[in-house]
Amino acid sequence: MDSGIKNLKVIILAAGKGKRFNSEEAQIPKQMRMAAGKPLLEYVLKSVDFIPKKDITIIVGFMKEMITSAFSEYTFVTQETMYGYGTGAAVRYAKESIGNYEGDILVLMSDMPLISQKTLLSLYSYHKENENDCTNLSCEINEVLELGRIVRDENENYLGIVENKDATQQQRENIKEYNTGNAIFDSKKLFEQLELLKPNEKNGEYYLTDVPKLFIENDYRVGVYKTQNSEEIHGANSMEELLTIEKIIEANSTK
Repeated sequence: MDSGIKNLKVIILAAGKGKRFNSEEAQIPKQMRMAAGKPLLEYVLKSVDFIPKKDITIIVGFMKEMITSAFSEYTFVTQETMYGYGTGAAVRYAKESIGNYEGDILVLMSDMPLISQKTLLSLYSYHKENENDCTNLSCEINEVLELGRIVRDENENYLGIVENKDATQQQRENIKEYNTGNAIFDSKKLFEQLELLKPNEKNGEYYLTDVPKLFIENDYRVGVYKTQNSEEIHGANSMEELLTIEKIIEANSTK
């Protein structure tokens, strides 16, 4: 498929252990859990198969050998402890792999297999058309989910992202626009701001979702592209959520 995209690299975050999957006991990383006969990570990689494999970096950690052997044609970077923990720290480890590249980087979550290629291409188009330095992918759904929320002012202008565990009760109940965790960044500005990122006061983790706020503070352009497909919002953080994802995949395969 010729997407027309010439200057885009991808980072996929796949270092998480998956505590609610009891991954240590099961001896399988969350990204390798099966949904409709395929590992979760395989679906994510399929969604970006318009990008050359050499331009896709996968951040690994827990039981990384299982992932690297299954997808050996990709570039892998191990998340260690030098930069701390969290999604922001994870992306920092990719800096050496990315090198002096000047262009856009699409950051994807390895446990969200329902994000479609069509949506990612629309996200990229929106990012370029609006000349953004960062564009977050969101989804509005009338459910209470354990995901970060997009915070806006009274005029619907983007203010930032609040993680579910840091959100107030009012934010959890009233905000229905969720952050998918997937986003496009200007590469140079992303790694510049990652070095300035502060750890969360509650758990010491470095959140990638705090980077757009740093962009705004530097007068960089930040936007949000909202997908209309609410199925895409589902992530696999438990066996129950994995079963939901599997049902959606199987239902879509028969359409």
